[in-house]
Amino acid sequence: MSEALLTLASLAVAYGPVSALEGVSLEVNRGEVVALLGANGAGKSTLIKAVMGFLVPQAGRMTLAGRPLDGLAVERRARLGISYCPEGRRVFPGLTVRENLEVASRAAAAVRRRRIEAVFALFPALAAKAGARAWQLSGGQQQMLAIGRALMGEPRLLLLDEPSLGLSPILAAELLEKVREIAASGVAVLLAEQNVAKALAVCDRAYLLELGRVVREGPAASMAASEALRSAFLGG
Repeated sequence: MSEALLTLASLAVAYGPVSALEGVSLEVNRGEVVALLGANGAGKSTLIKAVMGFLVPQAGRMTLAGRPLDGLAVERRARLGISYCPEGRRVFPGLTVRENLEVASRAAAAVRRRRIEAVFALFPALAAKAGARAWQLSGGQQQMLAIGRALMGEPRLLLLDEPSLGLSPILAAELLEKVREIAASGVAVLLAEQNVAKALAVCDRAYLLELGRVVREGPAASMAASEALRSAFLGG
């Protein structure tokens, strides 16, 4: 098995008196795509935000390559190699595609150029629109740009929150296939996704969340045949 990069152990997160995650444990290995599956309110986005540092857990521990993340600010986690692509794209609409990528990196100009070219190689549609304003892009292109921007820091761990949301089935499938290419470069990917079939088609393993708890985990193939998965989305 690949070396574990991200490890969560008995993580608990609450919004005031309301428990959002309880006793969640998982691992993401280097070069692996791990999917977080579950209906709305299951805790997928909460888990992603806790890993990035936007939420402070009440219990449990998180490590990146064995290094504790507890108490580290978002900026520090980013410098350690964690990158976050939030739900809803959130590109800078008035900036061009190239400018959106440039502002995501504080590296030297030559390094920035190399990273931008790597993003364009992954997403050729962006290369063709390099000078266009972000608001002029299609929804799928904006999502590509959001992911490309998250890659500008050359992360070790990429957190993707609902990247296929609002996209056509064909565009969603194409975009999620790019996630496999990202992982093939050695980046670990933690993918929160409601599009179960497409997520399972590109992930190595998956965790199923229900009401903030992991109720099943396993390889993508076994999860696809899971009765627990059908029950989570269709009812018991």
